Amino acid sequence: METQQLQARVHGAGPTGALAALALAQAGWRVQLLDPLGAEALRQRSRAYALTHSSRELLEGLDLWQPLAAHLAPFRRLELCDRSLHRQVSFSTADLGGADRGAADRRGAVRGTEGTTADAAVGWVLQHGPLMALLLERLKADPAITLLLGEPPTLADPRSQRPAIQQPTEQTPTNRRPEDQNPIDLVVAADGSASPTRRAAGLGWCSRPYRQGCLTVQVRLRGSDPDQAWELFRPEGPFAVLPLGGDAWQLVWSAPLQRLRQLEALDPVAFLDQLAGVLPEQLQAEALLDQPRAWPVALELAWPLASRQLVLVGEAAHRCHPVGGQGLNLCWRDVALLQRLAARAATGRLRTAALPRAYGWGRVPDLAAILLATDALVRLFSNRSPLLLPLRRLALAALARWAWLRRLSLAAMTYGPCPQRRS
Repeated sequence: METQQLQARVHGAGPTGALAALALAQAGWRVQLLDPLGAEALRQRSRAYALTHSSRELLEGLDLWQPLAAHLAPFRRLELCDRSLHRQVSFSTADLGGADRGAADRRGAVRGTEGTTADAAVGWVLQHGPLMALLLERLKADPAITLLLGEPPTLADPRSQRPAIQQPTEQTPTNRRPEDQNPIDLVVAADGSASPTRRAAGLGWCSRPYRQGCLTVQVRLRGSDPDQAWELFRPEGPFAVLPLGGDAWQLVWSAPLQRLRQLEALDPVAFLDQLAGVLPEQLQAEALLDQPRAWPVALELAWPLASRQLVLVGEAAHRCHPVGGQGLNLCWRDVALLQRLAARAATGRLRTAALPRAYGWGRVPDLAAILLATDALVRLFSNRSPLLLPLRRLALAALARWAWLRRLSLAAMTYGPCPQRRS
């Protein structure tokens, strides 16, 4: 008797939901991917993401890394600066673990100098537009995925055995296959921090707002090496400077939200004047490349992360402070674990009913460590407390002196405390 193929429904077609759909399809599942937005709306977002080696491994496993190579801006050095103490620590590719350095060397040997340039990096920065364009292309081409854009999911019971089939709209594809009507074995909520799927399922949501908000903007900048990134710790909050390629840079500015709202409303000339007082002396911003956008920041976590046939991934499950660029990488490590468990379920090595629980508990160590670490960084470095200055001075001195400590820190922020590397 032929085994029936497992069926999943993913709510949310942003970067994390789209990757989850592709990962489940690769694991041998049939997937429906729903989002109330159309393809054009999903592509149109002025944002860039910092990627670590854990995200590189996931993209490589899904055969997405090489098609994105032309759009990746690598940074081979990360400057960590405490503006209050006037101390600085440099992380470089020499501080990567041996596996990452060896993998980069092997890929470079195969592809030549160009491969080394793309791969031997502390991290990469990727624009949202090219990423979503490729993801949507692969989703449409995958015969195991039914892409339903412009169609909100039915939320009366997100764990229902059968998805409700709505009447097609102008944006709704009508090419549903008969097998798409089969019972749903797993629902994946990737529909953001306000997740309607999570709320409909009655799962808890803990939120602790920060006094800070976050503002992102892309600028034309000079004075820095093109393969260098900066993380500045300032009393009002962290400030990241990330290369986008050429003279384009992404700024991630943390400060009290009211101040950021005021900055957001300034004309470009006045904004650049304010920016000049924040950047290191050697960096000079020449022009804005997009509109500054500010929003509140909070430490947030859903609990439990799974229930019956439902699992939460990405910002439907957690959000952290943007310090260290952990957000999307943490979301994609959700997808990596989900794919491993889905592959086991598809081959009969894991009961499908046990998958949500295994996923929920499997993500706890990584999420707890990263949420606590980013929170501690913000609280330790975003203040003028004289009691904390010696501790900060000691921490930076230790990082500057001991290469093993830099390697340990970089590995923890790249893979989490309990890494499960791809073979």
